[in-house]
Formats: sequence, structure tokens, C-alpha cells
Amino acid sequence: MARPPLYDDALRDRLLAATAEMVDDKGPERISLRDIAQNAGTSTSAVYALFGGKAELLVSVIEHGFASFGEAQAAAESEGLRALGLAYRSWAMTNPALYRLMFGGGVATEDCRPDEATMSTAMAPLMRALAARVDEPDVATAALTVWAQVHGAVSLELAGVTPPLVPWDSVYGAVVDAVERAFPAR
Repeated sequence: MARPPLYDDALRDRLLAATAEMVDDKGPERISLRDIAQNAGTSTSAVYALFGGKAELLVSVIEHGFASFGEAQAAAESEGLRALGLAYRSWAMTNPALYRLMFGGGVATEDCRPDEATMSTAMAPLMRALAARVDEPDVATAALTVWAQVHGAVSLELAGVTPPLVPWDSVYGAVVDAVERAFPAR
């Protein structure tokens, strides 16, 4: 009879969520594996068994974020460029700690870098949407242009650095409208 797994996917998910929240709150240098494990209701041996160590755990959190983000983008892809932009914001507002961890640059070091394939998969729906709108050599530039626009608006909203009466739905609507005008359907 096979032994049941000691650590399951639910525990792995709790550790990923606890890590994202704690890094967002305190920064990566101010958290310990013991704090993360305690927050997730487990022991540090679970962290070591599932991830290997702190650097690997941080990479796993970022890769988990990009996979989740990529799934949201893929789900919106068939509805077009505007839907991708709206899905970007929706995912970020639902996952603010992951968003800041993924794009804040606070954990990017030589030994803490997410897998390039995971990041590329997350961006693939946008690349495909733009491939139908711009010439092939310009797709990557167009994708980064779109990403910069939606990312900038979302980052400002999450940072809360604008006046409190800013109508973010209207602002973001104007951003995705500008994106569509910049890259019209052929």
C-alpha cells in the first residue's frame, strides 16, 4: 500500500498565498520561513519539502502568479484586445499582493528569477491579439506598449497615489480605449 502524500496541494497553495501576503506586507528580507509556515498553519519542514528553501519559495510564488495571470488572460483572449486589458485590471485588483510581488522587482535576484516560459505564456494572449493588428516585426513592441499602458494605470490605482475622487473605472476605460485606437483591427 502506497503512503499518502505528507503535504498536499492545499498546503502548497496556503504557503504560496501566505508568502505573497507577507512579502507584500513586510518585504522579502523581513520574513522568515518559520513566519510563513506559522501563518500557513504548518511547519518549516513542509516549506523545505515542497519548495527547497526561501528563494525557491519566492520563485514559486511569482511563477504561480504568472500562471494565474496567464489563465485570466487566456480566458479573455477570444473577446479581443479590450477584454485582455480589462482582464489585466480585474486580475490585479483580485490579487494585489501577487501583482506587486510579480511586478515590483523586490525579489528579483540572480537565484530568485521566475521561469521565462511561465512569463511568456502569460503574455502570449496579448501577443496573439496584436499579431492580428500589426505587422509581425512590430508585435513584441506593440505588446510591451500595451502592457506599459495598462500596467501603469493599474499600478497607480493599487498604489493609491492619486486623489481619492479619481473615477478609476473611467480612467481605465480611457486607457483601454486608447490602446484600441493605437492598434486598430485590420
